[in-house]
Parts: sequence; C-alpha cells; structure tokens
Amino acid sequence: MIRKQEVLHDVVIKFAGDSGDGMQLTGTQFTNNTALLGIDLSTFPDFPAEIRAPQGTLPGVSGFQLHFSSNRVYTPGDACDVLVAMNAAALKTNISALKKGGKIIVNTDGFDSKNLRLANYPDGENPLENGSLDGYEVVKMDVTKMTREALKDFTMGMKEKDRAKNMFVLGFLYWLYGRDMESTTNFLKEKFGKKPDIFDSNMKVLQAGYNYGETTEAFLTTYKVEKAKMESGNYRSIMGNQSLSYGLIAASQKSGLPLFLGTYPITPASDILHELSRHKNFGIRTFQAEDEIAAISSAIGAAYGGSLGITTTSGPGMALKGEAMGLAVMLEIPLVIVDVQRGGPSTGLPTKTEQSDLMQAYYGRNGECPMPVLSASTPADCFEVAYEAVRIAVQHMTPVILLSDGYIANGAEPWRFPQSADLPPIHVKFKTELGHGEEKLQPYWRDEKLVRPWAIPGTPGLEHRIGGLEKQNITGNVSYDPDNHQQMVKIRQQKVDMIADYIPEQKIDAGPEKGKVLVLGWGSTYGAIKSAVAELLAEGHEVSHAHLRYLRPFPANLGTILRNFDKVLIPEINNGQLIKIIRDVFLIDAKGYNKIMGIPITKTELVEEIRKQM
Repeated sequence: MIRKQEVLHDVVIKFAGDSGDGMQLTGTQFTNNTALLGIDLSTFPDFPAEIRAPQGTLPGVSGFQLHFSSNRVYTPGDACDVLVAMNAAALKTNISALKKGGKIIVNTDGFDSKNLRLANYPDGENPLENGSLDGYEVVKMDVTKMTREALKDFTMGMKEKDRAKNMFVLGFLYWLYGRDMESTTNFLKEKFGKKPDIFDSNMKVLQAGYNYGETTEAFLTTYKVEKAKMESGNYRSIMGNQSLSYGLIAASQKSGLPLFLGTYPITPASDILHELSRHKNFGIRTFQAEDEIAAISSAIGAAYGGSLGITTTSGPGMALKGEAMGLAVMLEIPLVIVDVQRGGPSTGLPTKTEQSDLMQAYYGRNGECPMPVLSASTPADCFEVAYEAVRIAVQHMTPVILLSDGYIANGAEPWRFPQSADLPPIHVKFKTELGHGEEKLQPYWRDEKLVRPWAIPGTPGLEHRIGGLEKQNITGNVSYDPDNHQQMVKIRQQKVDMIADYIPEQKIDAGPEKGKVLVLGWGSTYGAIKSAVAELLAEGHEVSHAHLRYLRPFPANLGTILRNFDKVLIPEINNGQLIKIIRDVFLIDAKGYNKIMGIPITKTELVEEIRKQM
C-alpha cells in the first residue's frame, strides 16, 4: 500500500466526548507532543459546566481545541479542520464549528440508539446514516470495540478497559500527523509507573491506535506540519495558571520574600493553589482556608508579618473578599489578589470564560477604595504580569488586583522562559530603625511615592498600630476628623495614580501610530485582535491594535494614543466594561463589540466588525 505525506501549514483539531472520555488528557498530550516539535500552537479547553452531567447528554460534552501551525498563531482557531467525536452529543454540539469539507473522526459505538436519544436526535435519525454529513469527510471507527480487543488478555473490567479508548484515538492521530509517541510514553510511565497494569493497558491501546493507522486501507495520506519560525531560545508548553504560579514564585525569589498563599478553591483558579503547593522547596506556604474571607485575611496577616501575601479566586469569591480588600487598602499593605474570571453573576458559568469582573475590580468595595489593576493577555503573559503585580505591590505598599480568565487559565501556548538573571530586580525595603528626629515610628509618614514604611512586627523600637478605622495622617492614630478623612482619601488615590510614573508607556502592538481605527483590548481578547488586525493590515487597511496590561492606573500616554485615531473600537467578553471607563476618563466616543456567550471572540467576527467601523 503506497501512502503519500502532505505538508500542511495550519491545522485546528477539536477533541470532543463525554466528560469521562478523557478528551482533556488526549488534547493535552497531543499539545505537549506538538510543542516538543517546535510547532506554534494555541489551545482552548472547553469543560462542561456540571461536574457530573448525565453521560451522553449535550451538557456533559467536554472539548479541547488545538490550533497548531508552522506560522505564528494567536488563537485556538475559529473553525476546525478535524473533529474527533466520541459520541452523538459531541458531534451535535460541535458540528457547527467544523469547516465544510472537514474531517470527522467518529467512534461509532457512541452513536447507538441510547446515545442518539440522549443527544436529542429524533427517533430513527442517525447523522452517520441520514446524509446530513455529506459535506464532510467522515471517518468511522469503532474505537470502543478495538480498545476492548487490544485489551482482551488483560484481567480488568469492561468499564476500566473502556477508559483507555482515548489512548486509541491519540495513537491514531500520532500516526496521522507523523509523530512519535515518546512524550506520552514518558507521561504514562511517570503517572502509572507504580501501577503496571494501568501503564501496560494504556500503552497497549496507544500502540493499537497507531497500528490501526498503519494497517488500515482507509487512509492513503498522512500529514506533517513543519517547525514554526520562532525567536531562538528554550521553550515549553505552558498553561495560564501554571505560568501565573511560576511568575509568583520568581517574584518571591527575586524579592527575597517568602510566599504565602491564603486561598479557597474555586473554578477556574484552583490550579494555582495546586501548582504552588508543589513548590515547597522554594519556601512557599499554601493554606486552604475554610472560606474566602479567611483566605484573604490570612494573606493580609502574612503580608503584615513581612511575607509576600497572595490570595486567588474568581468573581464570586472576590465579592466575598471585598471587605478585607478594603482593610488592605486602609492598612496600605502589599497584597496580590488574583481573580481568574468566569461567567456570572452568582454561580453563573463556572467553567466558561468571561471578562466580567473589571468593574468589580475598579469599584466593587465600600467607600473610596482605589487599587491598581493589571490584566494578563495570554497564558505565557501570565508570568510577566504576576511578576509585575508583585513588584507594584511591594514597592508601592498597596494591594494589587491581577485579572486573568478561564480562557487564559486553561489555554496553552509555547513559552520562551527567561533565565533568573534576566529578570528585573524587585527591591524590598523594610524599615528597621527610627529615622533622624523620630521619637517613635510614624506609620503613615510617606516618601516621594507617597509610600508608607513597611515595619515588621517585633522590630525593636518600631511598635505601631494599624487597622481598619480611618487613620490620622503621619501618626496613624484613629481619627474621625472630616478634614483628615478627605486628606487621607485623596492621598490614597494619589498614591495609586502616581504608579503611572513607574510603569512603561503604552505601545501600539501593530499598525500605524495614527490612523482611522484603533482596536483597544485587554485580557484574553489579545489573540483575536492581533490576528484580525494582521489580516486587515495585509489587505492594506489603516487599522492599529493596542493592548492594555495596566488598567488602573492607565499608562500616562494612553490619552494621546486614543486621540490619534478617528475611531476606537473596544472588543470585550462582557456587556461593555472597559469602554465605560475609557469614555469616563478620556471623554472619547469609543465603540464596543461585546460577546457574552462563555466563549472567546473569534478573529472572523472581529474582522467583520472592524470593517464596519472603517
């Protein structure tokens, strides 16, 4: 049998099945394998909203989308070239995202009468037989049957055998795209090395999937994607929560401050707790509190004692932390609050993405309670933003909010990781003795940045009192004087505003410095905006892209940039939050593009919207 190999530049695969079918693991393994080859990639895991949705139903579908290319990519792709559907519900949920003529790999066992009924297909209707898929290349494989056949000599139950069917699919795709299986072999060895039956069964099925590709006559073409042209350096595949965790660890090491994480588990932020707890060798302490209030309060206590205080959460948890965040503002104490946003309100869409908490980060506390707000744009960017959030917190003696979201947290991309020596220093200065002329510590005496001293409790001669009641300027004594309260409110606001003097100026990411349309973004819209603007620039259109890391305060030159363009378009995965702030601060008639579906904005829809603005 003669086969040919076709070289592709760009592929988007969507793995989809029941939440118990292992699609996240399959996607992650194929992603890691792709990254090791130096191919650029972007991923989008799509989890079911319910932990245990009924098997075979539409709400129970779990998906993982991977875009890999020999060119630079910035999104997980608008439409898929290949859809792996393990059952009828997976096909029904994802068929609309498949390109016409695309390849559908189906597990035929997942299309029996029971699965078709659970997926709400009409009685007697089977999409594999009724001609509805005639516009696609359909590859039918009884994955379940072939997995059981591969494991016929293993003494394990049928349920346990069926759990390995995702390895069959993975092995087949490794064959289809000309890959070796070493990375997954090493993963299985590390995970199940002490459980030989599980290791051997997974390896057997992985190899069976690969062999099926080798022996079947249904496929006469295999595919290859070349290595991407990327800046030289050491790369690894990184997910947003991992990257953010590493940024916090690096900041702890460079600042010399022991890291304390006080947190309460909440989707999609919990993996930061899991990751940091693995690195106790760096002196990291992780504390899983009984609730959100205890979590942030413990982090405040750690910061008061001279540690790097961190707390992590999502939107509902940040609402509960609001009073303690106000305490941290009143104390003027360094603290980093990480909010990995999800769809709301209330429990909302716990596994879906949304940029829903910017207004909460700005205004969601009682009283005048200003805090710096930073935002990560990509999984790799989480490292730098976490590092910068720590720098601002400790050098300006203020709590800082760091916004990520579910798309960034669970997505992955290649990360060119830095060397420790290349990271900028984070200078920390504790007050260790009374200054000239001081008879006792003045806890609210300020330097040129309006920053008060950080005095560690127990330092001889530096006894002082701080708390949640309003402070008299300089002395820190409790004060109800109206003039003093207004002065302190203004000082706290001015201190945050002055941070603009210590952050980089805003840059144009792509396009001319002046022109017709500026697309202004923040957070996870980065990839879609960058891709859309690049396409329009290549067509000769006058359009530019700027992306904000610093949301409060804004970079000092942002107003000048905005006024250099006839129109400003602000795409957001919310009902319009940044646009309200931009209109308020800069008095410009910005236009919004809003998507509130729990899924990212695509390049295609954004290109269309920018064309309308032009």
